[in-house]
Amino acid sequence: MSIVSTGAKGQAVLLMGNDAIARGALEAGVRVVAGYPGTPSSEIIQTLADVATDHGLYVEWSANEKVGLEVAAAGSFAQLRSMAVMKQVGVNVASDFLLHLTEYGTRAGLVLITCEDPGGLSSTNEGDSRHYAKMMEFPLVEPGNFQEAKDMAAWSFELSEKIRNVVMFRSVTRMSHASGNVVLGEIIPGPSKARFQFDGDMMDQMGGPVVTFPGTVDAMHRRQLEKLATAREIFETSPFNTYTGPDQPELLIITSSAAYLYSQEAIALLGLEERVGLLKLGTTWPLPPRLMAKHLNASEKIFIIEEGMPFLEDNVKALWTEMGPEAGKKQFFGRKLGPLPPTNELNPDRVALGLAEILGLPAPLPDQAYWERANELAKSHAPFRAMTFCPGCPHRASYWVINSALKQDNRHGFVCGDIGCYTMGAISCGFNTLKTSHAMGSGTGIASGFGKLGRFGFDQPVMAVSGDSTFFHAVMPALVNAVHNQADMILVVVDNSGTAMTGFQPHPGSLSGASGGALPALDIARICEAMGVKVVIADPFEMEATEKILLDLLDETGGVRVLILRQACALSPGKKGKRQFDMTVDDSACLAEDCGCNRLCTRIFGCPGLIWDPKAKKTRIDEVTCVGCGVCAAICPTGAISRKEVA
Repeated sequence: MSIVSTGAKGQAVLLMGNDAIARGALEAGVRVVAGYPGTPSSEIIQTLADVATDHGLYVEWSANEKVGLEVAAAGSFAQLRSMAVMKQVGVNVASDFLLHLTEYGTRAGLVLITCEDPGGLSSTNEGDSRHYAKMMEFPLVEPGNFQEAKDMAAWSFELSEKIRNVVMFRSVTRMSHASGNVVLGEIIPGPSKARFQFDGDMMDQMGGPVVTFPGTVDAMHRRQLEKLATAREIFETSPFNTYTGPDQPELLIITSSAAYLYSQEAIALLGLEERVGLLKLGTTWPLPPRLMAKHLNASEKIFIIEEGMPFLEDNVKALWTEMGPEAGKKQFFGRKLGPLPPTNELNPDRVALGLAEILGLPAPLPDQAYWERANELAKSHAPFRAMTFCPGCPHRASYWVINSALKQDNRHGFVCGDIGCYTMGAISCGFNTLKTSHAMGSGTGIASGFGKLGRFGFDQPVMAVSGDSTFFHAVMPALVNAVHNQADMILVVVDNSGTAMTGFQPHPGSLSGASGGALPALDIARICEAMGVKVVIADPFEMEATEKILLDLLDETGGVRVLILRQACALSPGKKGKRQFDMTVDDSACLAEDCGCNRLCTRIFGCPGLIWDPKAKKTRIDEVTCVGCGVCAAICPTGAISRKEVA
């Protein structure tokens, strides 16, 4: 069992940020946890799912983030401390319900954890969810180190219960996935009896029906603003807001989250401890005005350092204008006008460069000899690693077949993509197959739109690609729309038996839940058939048969067709380490560069299990990385690659 679950009060341990958050929730007595997997948030739910039985928790991977927040809200309404967990793009999915939930409020503590991805390390955007807290008028807190990640997670439940509303707890990649020392507190189990009281009147938040209704909007909004005012007053003396530095600093840094760690390092690097003040805010919305005024009055130069958009910067400036003439003249620095870059994540070097620019100091230059040597070693020793599908990935085979079928069809057809491992279908490893890719489910929605443009002379075949988890998350409404409106399109579901991109978390098509217990699996094919759609199931590794099926579907017109390409991910727990075939290359048959294919296998197909031997000028099988899927045997035009079934 994890130290997150078993560690004793007072014990000092090394924890990843997400594990610290999970421990804080356990110490607060959380009972209901729900959400949807997404890097960098996924470990929080999985960690709690692994200890759910020992601590009497209900933990689920929900169909999507909106449903996850709704499940957590039900727990809160039934007097159980609850938590919803997601990444920044997931908050957009949850936002419809979140707007109504924060207007009405909560009962037992309800914390919304959003783990965000500045720089888009594992995302297709740099979305910043903090604006929802301001727009929807509920509190936002951000831990500044790993100890605070635990302590603030636990405290957030208390804050939620004091104001009877949602509290947003924001982490970022370098907080969630880095590690630091944490002193554990005591795990205090929360109430285990759930009961929903609904006999009071509509404005009785703790005992009436939980309803947002036109006639109550004004009263509920006023109540919501009172809650926000209470949070603002609590924030004035919060221990998570700290200041270090001189009483009258030459420059005041205002920062939060992981940027606090960067700021500390940059100040130490430049030796500015006696010149620069550092105000770390853990409570970033609403800002505590008296605390802010005290520190803003101490310096004329303010440097706001934050991960994401200039959210804190804009709010500090707004607060300064509200302070009136007595606030004096200020010079603000940050993301908006520099010296920090307006995009990408920060680091200590970028913060140090900004500090040096503001204070007129020489730029802190890295050790030039070190970087020259590092670059030299990188070029001479480190192999080039392109972004690609894993060896034996079924998506490579799927895109090969789709690409081939569209070229044979020769009507300039195209594919609308979606979010998952298969998003790489937009680049060379996926043969540049995807021509659109946006939010989860958008591939099917966009294809549905293209499929209705025939009246305008549109005659190109259109497909959408979706993963199995994404099908349940967001594709079903788009598919309903396409079927109802008789869009001419093909939906290809690349079913690899789990939420592979984020760690094989189960989804509604799986036979188990977050904690491993047996659950009924929903069948994608039967769901589509129930919508009145023609469904064909194929194995992408059987490339010739699958290609024929797809060509037949392309010949059909006038409605939605669904092709389910079913093959488990090579790294899935049930398949990892198991070979179906032993692969060999016949040197006498491999013509390589002299073949009309011009090394099709290694140059175009590009499976990492195939390598080019420049001395022998032959293709080889990399026995270390090859998983024995057998697909490459089907794409070699000379038959030089063969497969033998493993006994």
